[in-house]
Amino acid sequence: MLGLVENHSLPRTAAFFDLDKTVIAKSSTLTFSKSFYQGGLINRRAVLRTAYAQFVFLAGGADHDQMERMREYLSALCRGWNVQQVKEIVAETLHDLIDPIIYDEAASLIEEHHTAGRDVVIVSTSGAEVVEPIGELLGADRVVATRMVVGADGCFTGEVEYYAYGPTKAAAIKELAESEGYDLDRCHAYSDSATDLPMLESVGYPHAVNPDRTLRREALARGWPILDFHRPVRLKERRRTPSRPALVAVAAVGAAAATAGLVWFVSRRRTTRARFTLV
Repeated sequence: MLGLVENHSLPRTAAFFDLDKTVIAKSSTLTFSKSFYQGGLINRRAVLRTAYAQFVFLAGGADHDQMERMREYLSALCRGWNVQQVKEIVAETLHDLIDPIIYDEAASLIEEHHTAGRDVVIVSTSGAEVVEPIGELLGADRVVATRMVVGADGCFTGEVEYYAYGPTKAAAIKELAESEGYDLDRCHAYSDSATDLPMLESVGYPHAVNPDRTLRREALARGWPILDFHRPVRLKERRRTPSRPALVAVAAVGAAAATAGLVWFVSRRRTTRARFTLV
């Protein structure tokens, strides 16, 4: 459990979540490759290449250099894509593609942080057109994601306006802390990748989730919690556990009902006894 509800007289706090392999079991961007192919945005060769990239990513072999090459490839791939068409494809396939791969453990953590009064922020290297709808699906309060340059024709130019990766994630978190009043020493962060070490180091409560080899070594050396998420499940199929305030409320209602029943029973017995006495 994450502790009691936040004391609102103190500075605000937040929980920052990486997305891919932390909240969902795959790469959010690469997961949509088949849908982009069906929408005419990419060809069969690109689908096969993104499938291979997904395999490398899931195998934990995507180091910094490979991630950079993947960024360059995806930037070139999306050049000329109509942004509105991308958003429509994501909206149409979001529940079919993303909902089944959300980790049950991550969804529970998000609920617990909200119950404790913390904001939930998704911080992802994937593009905003993909991450923002996923953040909404998860009930996140804010999203930090990579933004591509959009031309006057409404299409991606292939240039990157903001790349949410490595140190830039940590910088974005610090900017949010200043604008939203978060006390980073009391904030939480979760990631699977050593590339997110700057983000994890910027908060008081860092957590390694399904960590790659480098992050696992760092987490063990620094005494950070290591979490194992392995149960992808559709959100609507999750067995929701009532939050702590809800459990307290249910207990209170139950106690009140029991008390009222006892009072009624005692009163009833007294009335009955009085009636027999009068007779």
